[in-house]
Amino acid sequence: MFETYDDILSIEELASILKIGTTQAYKIVRSGKIKAFKEGKDWKISKQALINYIMEQSNL
Repeated sequence: MFETYDDILSIEELASILKIGTTQAYKIVRSGKIKAFKEGKDWKISKQALINYIMEQSNL
């Protein structure tokens, strides 16, 4: 899943994968629903955190 992406994603990549806007992606990350960290002013999201989020949201 998501083989074409690096192991660390940006907010823009997260938004693209989830097919949402960047504003919504920021809200999800800031709320802690997807575990992420800040590097300077940029958010970094691990691919595994994204997969975990999708699995939780899908109730799988």
